[in-house]
Amino acid sequence: MAVFTTVSPDEIASWLLDYNLGEMRDLRGIASGIENSNFFLTMEQDGSTREYVLTIFERLTFEQLPYYLHLMAHLASHGISVPAPVPGRDGEILRTLKGKPATIVTRLPGSSQLAPGAEHCAEVGGMLARMHLAGQSYPRQQPNLRSLPWWWQTEAEILPFLDAGQRALLQQELVHQTAFFDSADYAALPGGPCHCDLFRDNALFEDDHAGHYRLGGFFDFYFAGNDKWLFDLAVTVNDWCIDLASGTLDHARAQALLRAYHAVRPLGDIESQRWRDMLRAGALRFWISRLWDFYLPREADMLQPHDPTHFERILRRRIEAAAVPWT
Repeated sequence: MAVFTTVSPDEIASWLLDYNLGEMRDLRGIASGIENSNFFLTMEQDGSTREYVLTIFERLTFEQLPYYLHLMAHLASHGISVPAPVPGRDGEILRTLKGKPATIVTRLPGSSQLAPGAEHCAEVGGMLARMHLAGQSYPRQQPNLRSLPWWWQTEAEILPFLDAGQRALLQQELVHQTAFFDSADYAALPGGPCHCDLFRDNALFEDDHAGHYRLGGFFDFYFAGNDKWLFDLAVTVNDWCIDLASGTLDHARAQALLRAYHAVRPLGDIESQRWRDMLRAGALRFWISRLWDFYLPREADMLQPHDPTHFERILRRRIEAAAVPWT
């Protein structure tokens, strides 16, 4: 959520005339993330203030965005705690700002839990399963745009920056994942709308100041797409349930998340058999994207590209592990 497109308060105030949200009291750029320009927006109406998130989309198109925005609206209407897109006076939730697509969504309560314990992971697992089930009735279709075809496309761009060992790992894993994706087992895996990027910083927890945290919700759905639910689960486990320094899975956290998920949506035999393959797929996806962002960056205020070696370590650990945690 870096700031690629700068806007002045006067520009935003004029743009907000198309909404019925009152008067703007504050506008602050959000530094985290690397895809879109994001701002916290504070509005005052009838004597009370409320906070929103304004997003200007830098890569996604007007044609792609309805899938994400209406998915968020669908999930919110089905009791899943996610940001809800705010319609303008004309009922539209997608508008143009400085020549780019833009939207406003409600801001969720809480803050990110960047050092999660098993209890946090269990809450995430349960809500992720509920989100998957709620998404079954979502009628729009769009594939995960950062899946296997994108991995192959991006390989040619990042390969010149890698050493011999990294190139070998990347190419061997792409071949492995292509065979997996072409298999009957992969075709049999259940799926539907997925978040596809449910990292620790894309969920919020509320602190009750008595040593307990309540999951406030998931946000940043702009990598979402129709995919296998097991992929969404693998991406989540690869971030929430690891030792950050080594990339090794933490069995207690992984089992807490998986068991909570399984209690809501029972996991099948093929999902169990292909779990390691999907953990590797999740690691490969983010290793490739972080290599791309790191070596081929875009200019942006507050841009902080992530270290790609983090997911290289995770991928190597998933390949080398004698066993991986399951339910």
